[in-house]
Amino acid sequence: MRTQEVLCPTDFSSTAALALKYAVEMANLYHVDIRLLHVTSPARGAHCYGIAVDIPSTLESELKAFVDAKMQSLQQEMQQGLTEGLNIKLVVRHGDAIDEILAEAVDVGMLVIASHGSSGLADFLKPHVTQDIVKYAKCPVLVVK
Repeated sequence: MRTQEVLCPTDFSSTAALALKYAVEMANLYHVDIRLLHVTSPARGAHCYGIAVDIPSTLESELKAFVDAKMQSLQQEMQQGLTEGLNIKLVVRHGDAIDEILAEAVDVGMLVIASHGSSGLADFLKPHVTQDIVKYAKCPVLVVK
């Protein structure tokens, strides 16, 4: 752990913001850098209830600009609490959240992730990203709720 980064995935939610604070604490404790990760989802197409959805390139570029701005903002906020000399690396991946987080977690010392806050029907319909990360990650995982 003392030679590897702390990975902290974010979806820009309030729960993820709390997890970022824990990631900063872990990085300061172990004197390691942080890798801040955001995964953008692929567009839904003809396989989604037979409805074809085409995303224009302008929408994709706006999404990229939004994600880049949010990541830069989070980096600046986190850097203030980080011990001098430690860095925050920004990573944006595209694909399935579970697969991309696990792929990024291959060489990290710890993963700090927020639990999802949904319940009821929304919890039933969406994949349990945090549960799968805890189940399949090869490194220690700190779940923040």
